[in-house]
Amino acid sequence: MAFSTFKRDRERGLLDGQFLIAMPGMTDSNFARAVVYVCAHSPAGAMGFIINHPQSVTFPDVVSHLNLLPREDLIMLPNEARSFPVQTGGPVESGRGFVLHSDDYLSESSIPVSDDISLTATLDIVRAISDGRGPNRAVMLLGYAGWGPGQLEFEIANNGWLTCAATEDLIFDRSLDGKYERALALLGVHPAMLSTEAGHA
Repeated sequence: MAFSTFKRDRERGLLDGQFLIAMPGMTDSNFARAVVYVCAHSPAGAMGFIINHPQSVTFPDVVSHLNLLPREDLIMLPNEARSFPVQTGGPVESGRGFVLHSDDYLSESSIPVSDDISLTATLDIVRAISDGRGPNRAVMLLGYAGWGPGQLEFEIANNGWLTCAATEDLIFDRSLDGKYERALALLGVHPAMLSTEAGHA
């Protein structure tokens, strides 16, 4: 599913608001030990964001690249903006930024993902964060993960992913180390248990 088909008034799908947790046998290196937050799931496909892969680009880099501030003025950014988390969201449109955030910030372009989380992919939220007017909880993700019709269901059926209900705390936790293990813990699973089960569809 392409982001362009992700609509504000869509029907919620079966996997909306779920975590996908990559099994050890995952062959796509983009998703090795990945935890993916599913934002949309329908017969047309699925899209979501990896929430535990780092990104070397910083928020000041993003502000400078978008020409919102001259590089010499980046030092004037509020502390929260300078340390604002930027992560790798997935292999599709990896040069594009998306902000997952709490619903205390909403613009005309914000799309509700769940009752408490929205997605904004326009400059207005970058400006708001730069000015210290951003949402209370948020993360910027470069790129997203997308699946075509039936593709994700096939991968799950073939033991590619575990699924469980997502938690806000894990989505917005800035500590990426151990996030994979913490996602598994939501299911009461230890990584060592998976290695013996991988490969059994």
